[in-house]
Amino acid sequence: MSVHIRSIGTAVPPTELPQTKARDLFAAQPGINRLGARLIGAAFDGSAIETRHTVVDALAGGTDSALVAEGLVLDASTGARNAVYAERVPELLLGASRAALEGSGLETGDITHVVTVSCTGFYAPGPDYELVRGLGLSPRVQRFHLGFMGCYGAFPALRAADAFARADPNAVVLIVCVELCTIHLTSSNDPEQIVATSVFADGAAAALVTARPAPAGTRILTIDALASTITDEGESEMAWTIGDSGFRMRLSGYVPSIIGASIEDVVAPLLAPTVPAETPLWAIHPGGRSILDKVEQALGLTEEQLAPSRGVLRDHGNMSSATVLFILERLLSENASDSRRGISGGESSIDGPGADGPGVGDPSAGDPTIENASDRGQALCAMAFGPGLTVEVGRFTRTRA
Repeated sequence: MSVHIRSIGTAVPPTELPQTKARDLFAAQPGINRLGARLIGAAFDGSAIETRHTVVDALAGGTDSALVAEGLVLDASTGARNAVYAERVPELLLGASRAALEGSGLETGDITHVVTVSCTGFYAPGPDYELVRGLGLSPRVQRFHLGFMGCYGAFPALRAADAFARADPNAVVLIVCVELCTIHLTSSNDPEQIVATSVFADGAAAALVTARPAPAGTRILTIDALASTITDEGESEMAWTIGDSGFRMRLSGYVPSIIGASIEDVVAPLLAPTVPAETPLWAIHPGGRSILDKVEQALGLTEEQLAPSRGVLRDHGNMSSATVLFILERLLSENASDSRRGISGGESSIDGPGADGPGVGDPSAGDPTIENASDRGQALCAMAFGPGLTVEVGRFTRTRA
């Protein structure tokens, strides 16, 4: 029996935050000293990010709020930040889910399980409940929430969905990762906080996982293997904690080097007998540009293999647990076109089918002589990192039903 990801949908807030505008805003905050201003310039300019999306509209010059007003990033309480989370999460959850359902060959009545993932806020009844009510799902749908795991949270959700589908071949599992990282951005001279402020963003991604046969011709991602490990060092280098003025990310400059030194030992057994560089498709969580650089070097990957991951970082920044699904959506999509869409009026547009242009990670794109290459199956490796340091890896096959 084969379990697969049938479809993926994404959604982002309508407010775009150009990286240059964010840089200038944070560099101009009261209390930022000359060293802090230089660090802000270096971190933002070297991030390889062009645009992020945010629910904090005032960060991009929109309406003032309890978090940002009159150009000042306020020292808002955790409660004030979490109130924004509870208000803005539903539109993204539902937008991404509807995008995933569209064209999947599945209906809301088919969904048997809901797994939500988030580490940027809390409320109850929570995101899993919002999906049941907002999508009109059966009240008997089994619901699960994975909270506060960090950027790798999509992988435990995929592992749970895989187990549900193998236990019940008729199951259809809706996974939704939703993160509002920008509600926790703060003004600081601290280098680690500056790095966090320069990369984190908001977004949601939904995936439908099932063992039910897909309609003929549908491109799917079969789930071949999932693995998790904790590195020998790095526990103190990355952490996500709750403070009185929001959640705080501890993100040491040593993290990329630790990941680079350990990633081959994690990935190689999963991909054996092939070596990593022979796997054509990659979805690497872009925790930051330097993390992608280290993984590329350690595994001997090419620019083309990293292009989808770098494309998501460029267009959206680091959306924590949702990010790897954004990359997988680009790889799963039949048409690789770069488009950026958001949500308006409570409805969402998916982030656009594909994103990196024909030929990125797909030798069949644009060449009619091998247009059915993906029908035969292409190997794909996905990975994400989080506090611990935890490394999650998955092996998939992109193919057609």
